[in-house]
Amino acid sequence: MALNYIWIAFFLIAFVIALIRLVFFGDTEIFAHLVSGMFNSSKSSVMDIALPLVGNMALWLGIMNIGEKAGAINFLSRLVGPFFSKLFPEIPKNHPATGQVLMSFSANMMGLDNAATPLGLKAIDGLQELNPDKETASNAQIMYLVLLTSGLQIIPVTIIAQRAILNAHDPTDVLIPCMIATYVSAVAGMLLVGIKQKLKLFDPVIVGWLGGITLFLATMVWFFTTHLSKEQISLFSKVASNLLLFLVPVVFIIGGLAKKVNIFEAFIDGAKRGFETSVKVIPYLVAMLVGIAVFRACGALDYMNDGLRWVCNELGLDTRFVDAMPVAYLKPLSGSGSKGMMIDVMKTFKPDSFAGRLGCVFNGSSDTTFYIVALYFGSVGIKKSRYAIPAGLFADFAGIIAAIFVAYLFFG
Repeated sequence: MALNYIWIAFFLIAFVIALIRLVFFGDTEIFAHLVSGMFNSSKSSVMDIALPLVGNMALWLGIMNIGEKAGAINFLSRLVGPFFSKLFPEIPKNHPATGQVLMSFSANMMGLDNAATPLGLKAIDGLQELNPDKETASNAQIMYLVLLTSGLQIIPVTIIAQRAILNAHDPTDVLIPCMIATYVSAVAGMLLVGIKQKLKLFDPVIVGWLGGITLFLATMVWFFTTHLSKEQISLFSKVASNLLLFLVPVVFIIGGLAKKVNIFEAFIDGAKRGFETSVKVIPYLVAMLVGIAVFRACGALDYMNDGLRWVCNELGLDTRFVDAMPVAYLKPLSGSGSKGMMIDVMKTFKPDSFAGRLGCVFNGSSDTTFYIVALYFGSVGIKKSRYAIPAGLFADFAGIIAAIFVAYLFFG
């Protein structure tokens, strides 16, 4: 239901703004921009996203099927069962969905873009098997997606690489701010959903796991900043991410051999589902990305930025952060859009400027809420997302506020 209203709002707002620009400002090209945005986004939804997704889905669902038959998913379920049983009480003990969710989170935390989406779609499918109302998002699915949209990531590989391409003096200087901002986003989303679902958030298990994760992140940050140079941090992020990406299929294959699994046949059986899932999500992708495209083409984001700058000036606040805000506006809407805006901000204001660095932190503080909800819920036929989008946007907002604070703290 929320997606329905948001999609309608995108078109109505775009129409009203375009009409005002045509009648009062004589902008005769505005509707041409809207139409062009519609056709271009619908084409890119299929050609640039859905079709490439087919290959990735086939590969990783095939590998996941090997892992399931080898017992890897059940092993992960037992390992994190005590913690996940508190956050996801609807998932039965040792159910494979627990391991699938963990694999998805692990891929996202390491910034493994190619692996994260297929693993995430596999996880939401596992949760759908437990969902009593197949058209309405369950509590477990909402908690999973809100944590996913927080974009929790240890090493923002893509952001660091892009800063290096644009000749930033220290490409990795946004690493710690990104980690802090995305962690705040994840915890904020988890707490809001936990309160909504009346979970026992002060349970010793939850407190212990969150405390352990916080200690691990703090220790890693301390080690990076005191024992490694900027070049070593960048090298570590690249090697660790790619090592993990290749280690997953190797471990699953070895486990399959130990369990006497027909590896190739298991892979083929899993890969067949990749095409079916990819085709199923195309209508949802086209609908959401076309709506986002017309919202951008009408100039709404520019008006939002101008309004925010005026408010800050009236309140006597520093306005340097406003230059990077378009990245924050686009992040919940479009991953590629926010990435493109991040690059544009770095090119316009230089990568080592305050706006250039803050744009990177914005991009690393959360994930694309609308895209993820449309893609993941669409893949399993969920039509009623309940409070998933508001909760995801709350996590995004927490990440944006945290990004602004840490940017001023680290970069002045």
